[in-house]
Amino acid sequence: MRRRAATPGSLAWGARSGRRQLQRSRLGPWCILRAVIAGVMKGRPRLVVIMPAFNAARTLAACVAEVPRDLADEIVLVDDASHDDTVAIARGLGLTVLVHPENLGYGGNQKTCYREALRRDAGIVVMVHPDHQYNPQVIPQLLEPLLEDRADAVFGSRMLGGAVREGGMPWWKVVGNVVLTRLENAVFGLHLTEYHSGFRAYSRAYLESVNLGANSNDFVFDSEIIAQGVVAGMRIAEIPIATRYFPEASQIGFGRSVVYGLAILRLLVRFALHRRWWPHPQFGAPRVQGSDLGGLR
Repeated sequence: MRRRAATPGSLAWGARSGRRQLQRSRLGPWCILRAVIAGVMKGRPRLVVIMPAFNAARTLAACVAEVPRDLADEIVLVDDASHDDTVAIARGLGLTVLVHPENLGYGGNQKTCYREALRRDAGIVVMVHPDHQYNPQVIPQLLEPLLEDRADAVFGSRMLGGAVREGGMPWWKVVGNVVLTRLENAVFGLHLTEYHSGFRAYSRAYLESVNLGANSNDFVFDSEIIAQGVVAGMRIAEIPIATRYFPEASQIGFGRSVVYGLAILRLLVRFALHRRWWPHPQFGAPRVQGSDLGGLR
């Protein structure tokens, strides 16, 4: 694939400006953060951090406190009909808050998040789970491949981060993660170390190239949006992240994980048929994403 030329105001232009500052400053590890900030400010891609939330009252404030506010132009939280004080806490923290009148599911929440971020002119969208399982302080590393025009999406990988068992991931989740990742790599033709992390950054171009509405409202949405990106020719990179499991962090149990795994297998079959014999509308040209947020308050 030919590398796109950098033009003033583009992500790549801003990133190269940041790299020049990095070469001049020689201030140790903080140079990376300074360079990323300089690149974002120079190129002016609007960074919107999205938080798909459900019963996150106990962890939300700690999670928001770790978001680099000098990078994030806005934090949008979409509450999926929580039963706790998530909405009140989010509003008290000054976040942009949207509320689903009824629970749509994890994938349905993401659809609202991405549509709202695009409506708010996001150039880059970073998803952070408000249960604090992922560390928002590494957002600068997540942005770097996007700003350098090396990727259209960047995922945090717990497998690259290592020590997944020490971080608290149950052994059966480790096994399931590895097996499903190998199958997905084989079908999608990628070489990712993990498909199931919820810590991600997408360019606007990526989100506008996929049909969000054709995807599931359940957890398999995370793999479906990758499959759509593959069809659209999007580039995906990874960075290592730590694994953090603790009682307050949301996670699905064994039964739901089995259902999730079966949904991924069905997705792989649909994708393979689409590529060889039977075009599927899920992987077709996207409709205008718009801001179909009816019923939100």
